[in-house]
Amino acid sequence: MRNNTLAAVDLGSNSFHLQVGRVVEGQIYLLDGLREPVRLGAGLTRDKKIDRATQVRALEALARFGERLRGFEPDSVRAVGTNTLRVAKNAPQFLAEARDALGFPIEVIFGREEARLIYLGVSHTLPPSAHRRLVVDVGGGSTELILGTGYESELMESLPMGCVSYSLKYFADARVDKPSMKKAELAASNEVESIVKAYRRAGWRRSVGSSGTAKTIAGVLVANGWSKQGISAQGLEKLRDRLIKAGNVDRLALPGLREDRKPILAGGVAILGAVFSVLGIEEMEVSDGALRQGVLYDLMGRVQHRDMRELTVKAFMRRYHVDAGQAERVAGLARALHAQLVPRAREVEQYMLSWAAALHEIGLTIAHAGYHKHSAYILSNADMPGFSRDEQARLARLVLAHRGKLSKLEALPVKSADWLMLFCLRLAALFFRHRADMQLPPIECRATGSGFEIELPAPWLDAHPLTAAALESEAEEWKAFGLKLEIEPVAEARSKAAG
Repeated sequence: MRNNTLAAVDLGSNSFHLQVGRVVEGQIYLLDGLREPVRLGAGLTRDKKIDRATQVRALEALARFGERLRGFEPDSVRAVGTNTLRVAKNAPQFLAEARDALGFPIEVIFGREEARLIYLGVSHTLPPSAHRRLVVDVGGGSTELILGTGYESELMESLPMGCVSYSLKYFADARVDKPSMKKAELAASNEVESIVKAYRRAGWRRSVGSSGTAKTIAGVLVANGWSKQGISAQGLEKLRDRLIKAGNVDRLALPGLREDRKPILAGGVAILGAVFSVLGIEEMEVSDGALRQGVLYDLMGRVQHRDMRELTVKAFMRRYHVDAGQAERVAGLARALHAQLVPRAREVEQYMLSWAAALHEIGLTIAHAGYHKHSAYILSNADMPGFSRDEQARLARLVLAHRGKLSKLEALPVKSADWLMLFCLRLAALFFRHRADMQLPPIECRATGSGFEIELPAPWLDAHPLTAAALESEAEEWKAFGLKLEIEPVAEARSKAAG
């Protein structure tokens, strides 16, 4: 493996974390970790925008992380954003600055992808078990509940309730009383009720809490003698009562409670109490594993060519009965054309083009008419383990535009690398319209200042009038969009083989 030191950055709604680990024989040994209590979720205004003061605090934290990451290869670092960045309306503007501060791309992941990664991190820190586990992660803006066995997650949910958001909403100015606690618990219980049937039906043997809220509550319970280890339902009830008795979190003085956790404690207790009550949990152990460890293990899989995204694409091909032969024909030609246009293409672009070719026809299971629209809709809205929100959107965009009008991509920046991938995907689908193996002539293509140019042997074009006509129609489509596609018949093949 080229990279044996990896780094994960978690831009959580409460804290930002940086974790560095070394890969040794398929395991990750943690080397370094940094935590910054940014409270990104607390900076979310009523109109769902992150205020500037919070942005500045976050950017300063990321700049410090960036210093620690200097010298890391791009594919050795993965940074992910969670709930606050999923809901903030000004997330794109902030992320542009955040990427500059960190020095690496930042992906915003969907809730269920966050849940998958959390389980991956937790499962690698627990002893092997043949029994199903329930993992509960109360974060700053969302709570993930995952059922899984071994290293494999089976049921994953992300609920819109977090210790930061609930503390701000139900315990303003740190005040805690019975009515506010009951209101918060009822809201959390309603969220958990939406998944309780499926989880009880599947069942589990052990419950595990992860991340800061679970660790803080467990630490307080043990330090005060309310639990021997981990979190107990009785201990949680005692902490709840002590919070209400104090009346204000700032006046709460308990062994094991850090000052920086006080402002978000009441929200976390309400949420975890509701989870215990609705799911009938009596005891919960606490794991050191969390999202950042899951990101490290997922990244290790990528650099060792066990990419979860590749597994997801193959699963989608099976689920939607994709014609694997046709998918590989289109993918092979698209990759060959792209290699001519971009000889040193980034690995992510090579993968994205292959995945788009593999999945461009999944919409055929719905209807042939407009199947590319159905394909794009599925890719935009389905749970796709391993893919970030931006990666799914990019994949859906390529699939949507692999045929039909280019005007649907008017908002795509002129300099986007997607245009080259799209050009190659459209041509590949066009050439293999017959859906059969065929010997293609050498095809030479290049990007020009005004668009694209391809060379094909004139005798081949004469012998394939349907394809020649389709190429002319394609040229008209690019012309209507303001770009040229020039088709140059040549007497002898001067171009490289397309493969």
